[in-house]
Amino acid sequence: MADVIVNRVAKSSVETINLENFYPNADIVSFDLKDHLFQGLILKEKVFRTALKELDWEQYQNKILCIHVSSDAIIPVWAYMLVSSYATDIAEEIFVGSDMEYLTNYYDQKLNQLDFTNYQDGRVIIKGCSNRPVPPSAYAKLTQLLKPYAQSIMYGEPCSTVPIFKRPRKVRK
Repeated sequence: MADVIVNRVAKSSVETINLENFYPNADIVSFDLKDHLFQGLILKEKVFRTALKELDWEQYQNKILCIHVSSDAIIPVWAYMLVSSYATDIAEEIFVGSDMEYLTNYYDQKLNQLDFTNYQDGRVIIKGCSNRPVPPSAYAKLTQLLKPYAQSIMYGEPCSTVPIFKRPRKVRK
């Protein structure tokens, strides 16, 4: 009689959550104000306005536009407003901050909208090893939101997990 290989992971009641599945559908692109600074320090209004008028804004069509400055320059608030005024009818979404700040905010909002009652007393694996830049804060937020429901939370792949949380068993009397 031949030995039968049984996939115990597939037969288990463990639920896997892959945060990568929640990643935004649109491309995330940066608009770095640093590229418009005179000598890397100063934003000259007239030069900046001209540069924005001449910019091909169609490159931001249906994209998530993250407006930020990657240098230590102090940028006036109106500069963010001016970029936003050009991009509003073109970009899918406009965010002031870096790409990672956008993703942190995005995942925070997305996870707060989910219903975790389906995981009541369940065993959950939060999948690791993303191909996309899922911020660490999303993993922490998901753990926080799952903990009141799940019996146990693990991180990694079904074949190799790191235990994160396990609810103590109730002692019978």
